[in-house]
Amino acid sequence: MTDHKNSIPGLIGPEQSTRLFEAMHRGLSRRDALKALGAAGLFAASAGSMFGSGVGYAAEPAGTPTRGGRIRVAAHSASTSDTLDPALGATAIDYVRHATFYNGLTVFDETLTPQPALAEHFETTDGGTTWLFTLRSGVTFHDGKSLEPADVIFSLGRHKDPNTGSKVMSLAEQISTVEAVGDRQVRIVLSSPNVELPSILAVSHMMIVQAGTTDFTKGIGTGPFRCQEFNPGVRSVAVRNENYWKEGRPYLDEIEMVGIGDESSRVNALLSGDVQLVNNVSGRSASRVENSGAHAIKASNSGNYSDLVMRVDQEPTSRPEFVEAMKYLFDREQIKRAVFRNYAEIANDQPIAQSNRYYFDGLPQREYDPERARALLAKAGVQGARLPIVASPAANGSEDMAVLLQQSAQQAGLNLTVNRVPSDGYWSNHWMKHPLGFGNINPRPTANILLSQFFQSSAPWNESGWQNEQFDQLLVLSRQEPDEAKRMQMYADMQTLIHDHAGIGIPVFISDIDGYDTRLKGYERSIPLGGFMGYSFPEHVWWEA
Repeated sequence: MTDHKNSIPGLIGPEQSTRLFEAMHRGLSRRDALKALGAAGLFAASAGSMFGSGVGYAAEPAGTPTRGGRIRVAAHSASTSDTLDPALGATAIDYVRHATFYNGLTVFDETLTPQPALAEHFETTDGGTTWLFTLRSGVTFHDGKSLEPADVIFSLGRHKDPNTGSKVMSLAEQISTVEAVGDRQVRIVLSSPNVELPSILAVSHMMIVQAGTTDFTKGIGTGPFRCQEFNPGVRSVAVRNENYWKEGRPYLDEIEMVGIGDESSRVNALLSGDVQLVNNVSGRSASRVENSGAHAIKASNSGNYSDLVMRVDQEPTSRPEFVEAMKYLFDREQIKRAVFRNYAEIANDQPIAQSNRYYFDGLPQREYDPERARALLAKAGVQGARLPIVASPAANGSEDMAVLLQQSAQQAGLNLTVNRVPSDGYWSNHWMKHPLGFGNINPRPTANILLSQFFQSSAPWNESGWQNEQFDQLLVLSRQEPDEAKRMQMYADMQTLIHDHAGIGIPVFISDIDGYDTRLKGYERSIPLGGFMGYSFPEHVWWEA
């Protein structure tokens, strides 16, 4: 794919507009970004839009791709709740399947900058409230139907319907209207400016489905593979879409995906050749994979975390002193070393990692302090109590963390009983349902998306049920604040509120470790959204027998 010339009058060119957008992602205000690019002589002074981009997205892989081959892939979780409906995706295996069968209007590159996908061009002319997306021509769904504006209108509109149960409903609420402009354009109007809309539309939940779809088991999208078989909780089989709109891709003939919850069994399946790619390899297994001679690991820290979830609408986790006490019972250094074999970074009970430009370094690090926890537990009136804590292999490292918490709690006068439950069905039957349990949150491309999906009061994935009006106001205002210093302060305030009051404890940020057969090529590419190459490996890898 090559760059397309920008033919719309009044817009900056594709290269300049993309650089402008990237500059804003790095923290420059629009004004400063324009000044910087102007000083470098990179754009015409007549630019009338915030962004315009006709850049085709095609990172060149290392090596020479070859076509053909079949691989079998094992993810760490699978259940009867597995879904091919992008709006409902909740696990790694869901996200990979969605990237296998569908596309979004935009897609993230290695720097998490949104690039054109089904939309070959996007722009806003009023600072982020009104957006115009031009659809790529010649794109068809797997059943032969052409991509039309009605498909985009239907896909985005579903997220606002409570009956859909969309996981990104809180993100979609800012979309006021979506309407067709001619045969190939869609106008999206937001309730308030948001310069991150192209990033929001690159989230897998926002992928485009065919207008009127009610049966999602067929996985009919525009993606690189067609769905040949989908049996939730068992397996899926994807076969190459010969009419894919990206010339020459995908490379593989077929991909089978299964779930193997037990980490040891998953790694053994890789080493025995039963599967060729796995995710969620533990730190203790990483060297075993590397030393096999025929396999490799890929580790990346993108802000993934397993967190202690304390429901604020249940007892005794509704008591602020109890919640604070549990956060002081994390021996974070020990968790990093013993549970994750140093494939982790120390966290501080708020979800934004140090690699994010909005990370607030002014928060005092909460240290391991059983005596302080003891005092807080007494104040909460629960000292000496016996409580269950639910852990599962589905939440990476949670079983080991639960045991360490159990030992720490004994020193503080609290008796925790570790209740281990299987991976199968964990996310639908246990997650967010017990007073004390664990979650596992995959990285999100922007801080605002992360906070909107997991901490906004109305978010379906608000894990602890924490509600804070001040936080919600800051979250909305930060989307439209043009002053970068003020925006940074808003994010600092939100991190402080979470650190001090939310019912979650985050001890470390975990590196995502994938293991793969070295005959699988093209896997060196990184999209920092999580394992499986940011869930997007299907169209980028090839098999070298």
